[in-house]
Amino acid sequence: MGIQSVPPKYILNNDNINAGWVTTFNEKAIVSENRITVIPKNFNLRTSPLFGCAVTTAFGVINNDAQLKIGQSVIIFGLGGVGLNLVQAASMVSASTIVGIDLHTDKIDMAKKYGLTHGILASKDNLVESIKKILSQGADVAIDTTGIPEVIEKAYELTDKNGKTILVGVPYGKINIYSLPLHFKKILKGSHGGSSVPDRDIPRYIKLIEQNKMSLDELITHEFPLEKINDAIKLFKTGKAGKIIIKMKD
Repeated sequence: MGIQSVPPKYILNNDNINAGWVTTFNEKAIVSENRITVIPKNFNLRTSPLFGCAVTTAFGVINNDAQLKIGQSVIIFGLGGVGLNLVQAASMVSASTIVGIDLHTDKIDMAKKYGLTHGILASKDNLVESIKKILSQGADVAIDTTGIPEVIEKAYELTDKNGKTILVGVPYGKINIYSLPLHFKKILKGSHGGSSVPDRDIPRYIKLIEQNKMSLDELITHEFPLEKINDAIKLFKTGKAGKIIIKMKD
């Protein structure tokens, strides 16, 4: 398991900022031993940062939390870094129907490259009805990456009575659901990083990439130097970018 250090804290305007066990934008950092995974020396360092969260969380959600089976259906709310990899992972386990909902058509178009079968804009007035036209009984698995209470409630509503609703995004507030189905076969479950074990899982993903069975290159759409990180954030907010790489130095 490795040694775990105490999370570092920073002070800004006399306020403490908890950075968690992994920090970014540092010239120097203390990293817990159990947060380090050795990768091959010749592996692509451009895509390897994606193993830090997006890939390991998404693939872990599909394999560990949802345990999505061949031929099952899945609805994914939010097609960001985690959502796009959820699509890829669901496609790799041969899900029959993969429905993605997002605010931006660019994200939907990108997700189709990874196996999305149906894309729907979140702003659509009759969103629930549109999804039920595709999956009349609801999905075997519905996954929320947004953390928005209203979206979580829709995900739960659109889950089959025997299905699973998996919460990946941290909720912004309380949710209201009809809980009786949970007394039978319906499951509502929160995910903690996809229950991933990085030093076990990352070597597996690297093997798949080396065998051309999995791809991360197209997820990265832009690169910015650190001094232009504000421009990167502005671009990210437009929804026109996939994963953005910040280059600490040239």
